[in-house]
Amino acid sequence: MIDLYTWPTPNGRKVSIMLEETGIPYSVQAIDITQGQQFEPNFLAISPNNKIPAIFDQDAGMGLMESGAILLYLAEISGTLMPENAQDRWQAMQWLMMQIGSVGPMLGQTHHFHRFNPGKSDYAEQRYLSETARIYQVLDRRLNEAEFLANSYSIADIAVWPWISRYEWQGIEWAEYPNLLRWYRQIAKRPGVQRGYNVPHFTTEIPIPD
Repeated sequence: MIDLYTWPTPNGRKVSIMLEETGIPYSVQAIDITQGQQFEPNFLAISPNNKIPAIFDQDAGMGLMESGAILLYLAEISGTLMPENAQDRWQAMQWLMMQIGSVGPMLGQTHHFHRFNPGKSDYAEQRYLSETARIYQVLDRRLNEAEFLANSYSIADIAVWPWISRYEWQGIEWAEYPNLLRWYRQIAKRPGVQRGYNVPHFTTEIPIPD
């Protein structure tokens, strides 16, 4: 049994989707980051960096923070969603690292300046909108070559997809990214993704571009 500490954000959704896709039994503890619950001592004991998501594996007696590490851990204990052959496994690893190093941080800054603080800094808005467009182009080119980021559906797709699901916050034009759009719609149809999207509670239906 996995105890999942989470909130409905892209990083939180990575792990709830992964748990749904693997079928690992889990319980959910909502950590309301709008009320500062991520700073409470009980949560900090599991996630010293005061970020969601975090998990506690009851069988192993171990807590784990950082969504990328959690995805790798769940792939290992479930034996799923990480390619077996070395070439595709490293493809999955590199796109997972790209999400951690680029997709999340850059799109997150776009949300901060373009969505929540428009007009505060024209420079920041343009910088992060441009970087978001560049990242979309990188992903679109890759998905012109392969059905999924690591050829087969994997933790790499699970890591990236929740960030793209906030496309309405990111000022992009889908007509410029047909391969990414095909991939996004395809993953949005998966039952595990649909169940994991609204953990720890329902927020909205999965947005689907026209």
